[in-house]
Amino acid sequence: MRQVSNIFETKATRVLRALLTNPAKEWTIRGLATEVNISPGYAHAVLSTLTQYSYVTRTANYKIKITNPITLLRRWAAYHQYDKMNKFLEYYTFEREIDKFIQKLAQLKNQNYALTVLAGAYLIAPHVRPVDIHIYIHNEKDAKTLAENLNLQPIPKGGNIKFVIPYDEGVFYGQQSITIPPSSDSNKVNVVSDIQLYVDLYNYPARGLEAAEHLYQHLIQKWGKTIVGEQIV
Repeated sequence: MRQVSNIFETKATRVLRALLTNPAKEWTIRGLATEVNISPGYAHAVLSTLTQYSYVTRTANYKIKITNPITLLRRWAAYHQYDKMNKFLEYYTFEREIDKFIQKLAQLKNQNYALTVLAGAYLIAPHVRPVDIHIYIHNEKDAKTLAENLNLQPIPKGGNIKFVIPYDEGVFYGQQSITIPPSSDSNKVNVVSDIQLYVDLYNYPARGLEAAEHLYQHLIQKWGKTIVGEQIV
């Protein structure tokens, strides 16, 4: 039976995101592969490896279900190196108030981005006030367009706005649209999923682990009664 050598390799993490973002869902292999844009053969290999490590199981109707989400999430987070795996483009804003900057970001429509690390956590489970703002973007062209719309200045290093070109497009899976004050349907910003936010924060050097553990409590509450100990029921 084909397996993968590392369940945290790039394409394999697409499977992890889907399983952890939807912990009560039962999947077919083909359905999961389609969901995260990988081949059914590769999805089967990843799931076979996860089954070997008791992270997933087969249900009575032969579907796949995650059984050990907490341990899997923490192991992935410990492995993940956000600051080493991605490409960063440095920009500078003269806006000193993060809330005002986020408000400006909310005014931009049809922009393809997602906030992460401390700026993302600030909107989902506020605990640490960020100094820098990290924004996932698909490519350098999109980063330049967004920077122009926000009146940002490119800078060689030390920027307080960092556009992040991700190691894999999977980081955008399950991204959230978060309403900010004043609350309205048009006053929203994009943030990565809670799962992506947690793994990005875990090894992030500037109080990332502290913010990750605070977010973890939010995540457990969100999962609610679907988790009993380490199990999904």
